[in-house]
Amino acid sequence: MPFEFNEIDSPEKLKSLNESQLNDYAAWFRQFLIQQITKNGGHFAANLGVVELSIALHYSFNTPKDILIWDVGHQAYAHKILTERKSTFETLRKLNGISGFPKMSESKYDAFGTAHSSTSISAALGYAEAAKLQNINRQHIAVIGDGALSAGQAFEALNNAGLSQTNITIIINDNHIGIDPSQGALGEYLDHLNNKPENFFTDLGFQYFGPINGHDIHEMKQLFLSVLNNNAPKIIHVKTIKGKGHVEAEAEQTKWHSVSKFDKLAGKETTSNSKNAKYQDIFGRTLLQLAEFNPNIVAVTPAMISGSSLHFMQDKFPNRVFDVGIAEQHAITFAAGLAASGMVPVCCLYATFLQRGYDQLIHDVALQNLPVVFAIDRAGLVGEDGPTHHGVFDISSLQAIPNLTIISPSNQKDLKDALFTCTQNPDGPVVIRYPRGQSNEPYLNDDLEAFEIGKGKNVVKGKNTAVISYGTIVNNCLNAVQRTNASLYDLKTIKPLDTVLLTQIFADYQNVLVVEETQQIGGIGSTLSVMAHALNFQGTFKILAILDHFVTHASPAELYELEQLDEKSIEKEIMRYFSE
Repeated sequence: MPFEFNEIDSPEKLKSLNESQLNDYAAWFRQFLIQQITKNGGHFAANLGVVELSIALHYSFNTPKDILIWDVGHQAYAHKILTERKSTFETLRKLNGISGFPKMSESKYDAFGTAHSSTSISAALGYAEAAKLQNINRQHIAVIGDGALSAGQAFEALNNAGLSQTNITIIINDNHIGIDPSQGALGEYLDHLNNKPENFFTDLGFQYFGPINGHDIHEMKQLFLSVLNNNAPKIIHVKTIKGKGHVEAEAEQTKWHSVSKFDKLAGKETTSNSKNAKYQDIFGRTLLQLAEFNPNIVAVTPAMISGSSLHFMQDKFPNRVFDVGIAEQHAITFAAGLAASGMVPVCCLYATFLQRGYDQLIHDVALQNLPVVFAIDRAGLVGEDGPTHHGVFDISSLQAIPNLTIISPSNQKDLKDALFTCTQNPDGPVVIRYPRGQSNEPYLNDDLEAFEIGKGKNVVKGKNTAVISYGTIVNNCLNAVQRTNASLYDLKTIKPLDTVLLTQIFADYQNVLVVEETQQIGGIGSTLSVMAHALNFQGTFKILAILDHFVTHASPAELYELEQLDEKSIEKEIMRYFSE
C-alpha cells in the first residue's frame, strides 16, 4: 500500500487505501486514539464511537471543499487526526496546542467552530444557502447526535432547512447518550424508525435514509456516494455505540465521556485521588439533604445530571429531578412554571450554558420575580476545555438584571449555607455560582446555617490597602495578602452589594484592589469604580480581572498565571501599586 497506517494524516492519504483496507485501518486507528487519550486525557467515549463514521466521511467526501461540521465537536478527535493534525495531536487541550473542539482559526478543515450543542444544522444551512447564491458546487454535512438534536435551535434549523431546497446533509449520530443517557420523546421516536418511507423528517421536507450501522464503513460509504448528486435536504440516520472498542467505556459511557490520563490496562485514571470534595458534589449532596426535609424542592437540568452531581438526589427522588435534554431555554422557563406553582426549583446549569437561556432568565423568571434558584457550576476559568467553556461572562450579563440576587461563595460552607437559605423561603430569583474542580477540604457534614445575603466579610485586617474579591479566587488573594500588609474582603454576595461595608472600605483605605475571575468589562470592579467615584474616593483604585479577550485552553494553574490571577501576580500587584 502507498502509505502505512501511521503515515495517514490527511484525506488525500486516507483515499490512497483500498476500501478493503478500511476496516483494518479503523481498528488500528481506534487503538491509536486510545493510546493518545491514555497519555493526555480528553473526551474519550464519544470519539471512540465515531471512528468509522469519521473515516467514511473523509473517504467519501471532498473536504475541505465540502463543508463538514461536527455538532458540539467533542467527538472530532478522529477528524482532527485525519486532517493534517496527527503530528500535533499530543498537544491537544494543552497551552499553545490544538483545541479539543473544532476551531476555524486552527484548520481549513474546521468549517465552523463548535463546542456548545445544536448549532451545526444552522451553520451548515448558512453555508448551503451561500453556495446557492455564489454558484458553488459542494456538499454541506452536519453531524449531530441524538442528544444535541433535542435542543430548540436544532428544531428551529430543521424547520428552516426542510423546505430550503439546499444541498444539505444532516447525519444523525444516534447512540442514545450525550453525557448521560438521552432524554425525551425524540430518542424513543428514533428507536422506532426502521426504513419507514414517511416519518417526522420527511414531513418536514427531508429525504430520509436509514437507520444504518455507523460502524460499517462500506455501508456508509455506499450511501454517502449515492447522495452526492442529490441536491435536496437529506437526513442520514446512523446508529453508533459510544465508547466502541473499549470495554469499560461501552459499559459505563457516562463515566468515560471525558477522562484525565489513565492506565490503559487497568482502566483507571492515573491522576491523584484527592480527598477534597468537588464543588459539584458539595452542591449535589447538600441539595439531597435539603430535599429530604422539603418535599417542594425539585431539580431541573439540561442534560447535566452527572456533571451537576444531581445523581445524588435522582437516586433517592427520581420523580423530583427533571433532565429536560439539551434545552437551556426550556429548562429555565420550565423551572419558572414550577416556581409559579409553588415548588422550589433549583435549575442547574454550567455558567457558559446559562447564557443560552438569557432571554428566558430575564423575561420568564426575573421580570415575574419568580423564586427560581439557579445553581451555576463551572463559574470562572475551567481549564482545558477552553474559551467555549470558561464561565467568565455571567457576572457582566447578570448583574444588570433587576430582581436578581447573585451569590458567589468562596468556600464549601458558604456554598452549602447559601443553598440552604435560598431554598427555605425564596421570594425571588437567585444565582449561586461556584467553580469547577475541588475545594480545599473534604466534604463536611456540618450543620447548615443562615447565609446573610448582601453581607460581606473582612477576612484579613491590614493597613492602607484593601483587596476586595469574591468566589474561590479569594483563596489566591488570601495567600497573596498574608505576605503583605493589605486587608482582604470577601464580598460573598455580589448583588446586592454590601454598601455599608464598601462605604467604610473607601473611607478607611488609601488604595483599593479588586480581584475577580471574570471579564473586567461589566465586572464587579466596574460597579465598584462607579461607587468609588460617587463617594469621592481620592485614593488609588485598580482592577485585576480578565481583559477584553477570549481566554485560551490550558491547565487552570497556567491560566491563572497567564491572566495574572495567580497568587504571585496578585502579590506583585499589591506590592507594585499599594506598598506602604
